[in-house]
Amino acid sequence: MTPDFIQLHDGDARALADEAAAGLLASTAHASPKFFYDALGSRLFDAITETAEYYPTRTEAAVFATQGAVIAQATLAVTGAAPALVDLGAGNCAKASRLFPLLHPAHYVAVDISVEFLRQSLQCLQREHPQMRMAGVGLDFSTALTLPEGLIQAPAVVFYPGSSIGNFSPEQACALLQQARTAAQGGALLIGVDLVKPVDILEAAYDDALGITAAFNLNLLNHLNRLLGADFQLREWQHLAVFNPAESRIEMHLEARRSLTVRWPGGERRFTAGERIHTENSYKWTPEGFEVLLRKAGFGHSRLWSDAQGWFGVWLAWG
Repeated sequence: MTPDFIQLHDGDARALADEAAAGLLASTAHASPKFFYDALGSRLFDAITETAEYYPTRTEAAVFATQGAVIAQATLAVTGAAPALVDLGAGNCAKASRLFPLLHPAHYVAVDISVEFLRQSLQCLQREHPQMRMAGVGLDFSTALTLPEGLIQAPAVVFYPGSSIGNFSPEQACALLQQARTAAQGGALLIGVDLVKPVDILEAAYDDALGITAAFNLNLLNHLNRLLGADFQLREWQHLAVFNPAESRIEMHLEARRSLTVRWPGGERRFTAGERIHTENSYKWTPEGFEVLLRKAGFGHSRLWSDAQGWFGVWLAWG
């Protein structure tokens, strides 16, 4: 077999530029986290996951390493044998492919914003699993998780690892979970969720000593310069990551070191010293709070697996 490739997100440069400009001109300047992920930003994020401070990736991996067989048994009890596996934000497909020996999926659907980003990974996976049907879907599911009709023929496991659900507000997260429930077609959701923990641990994870997260955040300005034709000077901005306890979220900002004006064709924004561009939220959940969210999204049943410290949760939800 060879993978199918379906591009549903057009990636229109003009629309993206208009979105970026609107964010900069808002009363509180902001930029969507998707603007982190140009080619350099994607590599920097991979480097972040290797830092000593960034616990989510290795903690989630440890949960699957120690409890993966039990998680898979519970999942297959819901879906039946050989389910479809829908991988949201698939990236290099590495996390989902580790589930292949446990779930034995009949069909693997990797979803990311660009099919081209998935192409090489899927072609390599197909050679390793020649009998498995595979597809790459280019989709911005942060807007809407709507898969092509007829793509999935069996109950599915919708897999959303890495705690990326934290980038959505509770209202947005509920809407996405509702769409994931529909996409599963009577199957199940398997999702990784970062949990509330001491503030010093949370803030260090988003402000590592090597400065890789700072470089990742600042590189967003490089991306906006190319997208808008803007004239951001990176040395004039600094990275900030703070925990907002009222909202139970880490906030990432870029703060102007001095008063300055940023210009681009057709627009400009003056920033005072200390004024910020809000670039990311990462909500942290309690187990009880996420259970409530799953019920609001329509899931009638769930199971939770966690690490010994209770830092990270892997939920199976169905019904």
